[in-house]
Amino acid sequence: MTALSLAAALTLGAAPAAPAAPAAPADPLARYHHQHLTWKSCLLGPDDETGKELEQAGARCTEVTVPLDYARPDGRTITVALSRIRATDSAHRVGTLVLNSGGPGGPTIGDPPWVRKAMKDVGGRYDVVGVDPRFVGRSTALDCGWPTGSMIRGAGRDRAEFDGMVAFSADLARRCRTHAGDLVPYANTRNTARDMDVIRAALGERRISYLGYSYGSYLGEVYTTMFPGRTDRVVLDGVIDPARYGPRLLRGTEAAGKHALRDWADWAAAHDEDYGLGRTGSAVLATVEEIQSAAERAPLRVGGYRVDDRITPTLVLNGLSQDLPSAYGDFAQGVRELRRAAGGEPVSPSPWLAGLLQFLLTGHDSAYGSAQTAILCGDGTAPRDPETYWRDLRQADPRDRFFAPVTNAINPYAFWGPPRERPTTVRADLPALLVNATGDPRTLYSGAERVHRGWPGSRLITLHDADQHAVFGIFGSACVDDAVNAYLATDRLPAVDLSCPRGRP
Repeated sequence: MTALSLAAALTLGAAPAAPAAPAAPADPLARYHHQHLTWKSCLLGPDDETGKELEQAGARCTEVTVPLDYARPDGRTITVALSRIRATDSAHRVGTLVLNSGGPGGPTIGDPPWVRKAMKDVGGRYDVVGVDPRFVGRSTALDCGWPTGSMIRGAGRDRAEFDGMVAFSADLARRCRTHAGDLVPYANTRNTARDMDVIRAALGERRISYLGYSYGSYLGEVYTTMFPGRTDRVVLDGVIDPARYGPRLLRGTEAAGKHALRDWADWAAAHDEDYGLGRTGSAVLATVEEIQSAAERAPLRVGGYRVDDRITPTLVLNGLSQDLPSAYGDFAQGVRELRRAAGGEPVSPSPWLAGLLQFLLTGHDSAYGSAQTAILCGDGTAPRDPETYWRDLRQADPRDRFFAPVTNAINPYAFWGPPRERPTTVRADLPALLVNATGDPRTLYSGAERVHRGWPGSRLITLHDADQHAVFGIFGSACVDDAVNAYLATDRLPAVDLSCPRGRP
């Protein structure tokens, strides 16, 4: 209606026309939510073992386009890679189950086959989707050109070695500014959660179910807070207390680490005829201490690697997250080889130790460590003054040569820029199924209890007497697996919290 006609209508005493309703604001993400997905083979080449496993499981892969910066959705874009195994029971299909296996920085695209197997019969009722989060795995990479796959090291035995770690950490941060400065500001969990919602919409789902392990539990907490009403069934395994999440997340885990080390030592003693590390738990622990003492005197030669006293605590930390005979055996074999190296013998490392040394002492997995650090630094702050870390180390238990030197060590966080966003204040309540082992050396059971107390609508499944990080489908507890699958099948949380005995993995 023109201005003239409106004036005429008013003059004639006619009822005025209703004002036009304001136009609904255009959805700035509409082109991302409605993008066409082209599903293709997951196999990248003849040596792609992940691709082969996905192909054998019937998975297909695709990429979703997302904004680099959600504040500027019309600007630069990046891609996020995902895999999917379609539901086979279409008559009883529940929907899509999105996975995250942790890290941060851990690729998840290869996980649908084993998760689908762990889900047993209920797996056929879901499209099971694995996602490599932004800057991880097959998604657009963030690679700082590091000479290592991890910034995690022990702090060393004296001020000179600590100062070396200060220089090492500052150099890692500088490399990220130099080689990935255009991407680093956009690496954080809030953007990963936004990407998840783009994936949800692009898959044509009103709501998604979610299974997150370790850091993936925090991602689930953030997603459900930022996008309420867009999740169906939520399982968080290895639960992170959001109040404790941040760049120094490992602080406070020292006692759990020492407990796991003692339990492993008892296991190794019971298998002394296989590994020869000592006939008692105390003797095995003494062997580990002797290795550390030797590494303090001079770096150990293991194959083509030189392993000093800042690397050995990281090897111990990595050897103690799975309370399973296979993982215990790998670690015991690695310790056996380190003891031989400490005695001056030539050593060709076994696959577990060789892989870990390659990860820590070469740039082979630079992208992994780069993305992990960028996400942690993008999610929170850490002290900037190196003297803070030195004081923390001085105040730590001097008898602890393996855990406190890692959890209190300086890292690139001290030399990072401030996050672009504040951390998410996670909702006070969330209907979810929580899973945690009492001896988890990474995500402490006490943290899972705190989260559960703050979420009256949640239920907690406790696996007792296991030093296990991540349980469902991994540890082999029928009690845990059956309870999780019952929830995924029915959408009914257990009436009460559940306690599961360790049993025999």
